[in-house]
This record gives sequence, C-alpha cells and structure tokens, in this order.
Amino acid sequence: MSVATSMEEKGSLSGDGIIKDAVLIAGPTASGKSALALEIASREDGVVVNADSMQVYSVLNVLTARPTADDLAKAPHELYGHVHPSVAYSTGAWLREVARLVAEGRLAGRRPVFVGGTGLYFRALAGGLSEMPDIPEPIRAYWRRRLEKEGPARLHGLLAEKDGDAAAAIKPTDGQRIVRGLEVLEASGRSIMDWQAGRGTPLVDRATARFIVIEPPRALLAERIEARFSRMVEEGAIVEVKALLALGLDPGLPAMRAIGVRELAAVIEGRTSFDEARRLAVTATRQYAKRQSTWFRNQLGPEWRRQEAPFS
Repeated sequence: MSVATSMEEKGSLSGDGIIKDAVLIAGPTASGKSALALEIASREDGVVVNADSMQVYSVLNVLTARPTADDLAKAPHELYGHVHPSVAYSTGAWLREVARLVAEGRLAGRRPVFVGGTGLYFRALAGGLSEMPDIPEPIRAYWRRRLEKEGPARLHGLLAEKDGDAAAAIKPTDGQRIVRGLEVLEASGRSIMDWQAGRGTPLVDRATARFIVIEPPRALLAERIEARFSRMVEEGAIVEVKALLALGLDPGLPAMRAIGVRELAAVIEGRTSFDEARRLAVTATRQYAKRQSTWFRNQLGPEWRRQEAPFS
C-alpha cells in the first residue's frame, strides 16, 4: 500500500522539512497566474513549481501552455513536462514529488512559488492528503474502459449499489471521481470515504505562506482564452496532437482528455473543419475556466487573497 507521504518522505514534512515562505498562486486557465509566478520568482530569487495536472505531461508543451524557453531562463522551474502521457498521474504522485524536491534540496535557499489551476493540488499541499491504496493497473484500466464505454451515469448507479455513501458525495456526471471510488473499493475492499477520513501532514508552513487566487473579469478572460488558442495553433499545437495520437494511448487517460486534443484530432482525421474545432475548443476552455473559478471561490479559505490577474 502506498500513502501520500511514505516513511522516507515523512521526515521532510515536519520540523525543518516543512516548506516555509512559500507563495501559492491559483487561478483559472489563461488568467495570467504563470506571469505573476514568474515575476515573483524572478524578483525574490524563487523557483516556480507546477501545480497544474496537465502541465506535468510531456509531448503537450504548447497545448498545455507550459513555460517557454524565455521563462525557463528567468527562473528555475520544477515538475513541468516530466510525465509520459501514458501515465494516469494523481494528486498523491504530485505531492510525493514535491516532497522529493524538498528532500533533494531543490527548493533550498529559494522562495518556492507554486502555481497552477488544479485545486486538489493546492488542497493537498496546504492541508495534507489522505492515505490511499495502490491501484493495480489492470483494475485502473478496467474501470477507465467501462467509463469510456458506458458513461458516468451508468457507473454512478453501480457505485450507488456498492458504496452508497461515496455515490451520495459524487455527482453522477463526475466520471473521474466515480471511477476513483470504484477502483479504490475493488482494490482495497474499503470505501473511498473511509480512506478520505484521515488527513496527512501539510507540506507547506501555512503561517509563513502567501496565498493568492486570481479572479479575472469574465469577459476579459474569455477574450484571452480565444486569443491563446489561436496562438497555440500557430506555435505547433496540431503537430503535438499528431505526436500524441501516434502513441496509440487509451483515450481515457488524462493527457488524452486535455482540452484541444479531441478537437484537433478531429481535424487531423478529417472529421471536422478547423473553424468548428476551434469553436469547440474555445467553448470547452471557457467552461473549464468557469468550473475552476467556482471551485476556487467555494473551496479556498479566507487566507487566500483574491485579486484580478496581472495580465501580461
């Protein structure tokens, strides 16, 4: 069984090992949060640490808006583009890698600046993460295939039969959380609710941390999303999607569900026009940004300072 923090790593999560003087910057996609993180890291001798679940993947450099070569020259960056798209990366894996950065001294002497749009990463970083069981790959693949074939509503009904408490806490449309509940139950024989009842040790020292959440004006954010997608295409997003498709991966994998992959794949395969793909991708991105903003508004506590994005 694995836990969010192994025994080897627990020493880095207490006492002098807690990450002090960190800056946490959350915000929806295209909000300008990465520009703010880079500004702070450049000014305060910091290191930018990725807290976005899509920017961890290789291949999708442009399409996930990973830092450019100019950005990397201005400040060190960690946990970007280091995971192969064939991997179903998790919050626990991310938190273990942050702990490893601490253990290896990669953050020593610098201000850690965590930036991203994945709310669960920030929750785990500042509040600790529940112990979770290892999920054998055959079990994980089985439930991903069933989700792809049957859809979330069907699996939610199955979860309700097996684990009513978990089903009651998960929306029938949230396929990933439904699958997580089913695979945890099958692998461990225990409800995911039981596992989540325990909390781990926070990785950052909350007393010395700065918490910032970007809340951009909706109309301006929509304009930025549209302009950014056009720029991504100009910078090679279609080539990236071709490279991703060539890997022949399970379409249920997280990297395959990155916004823009499905839409541009349809163009590559001659199933739709570029204009239609662009419209669908921009719409999906706007909807995703709205969900992110809602999550941050409802889930992040009063210690988070709200501000409009410093658009660059």
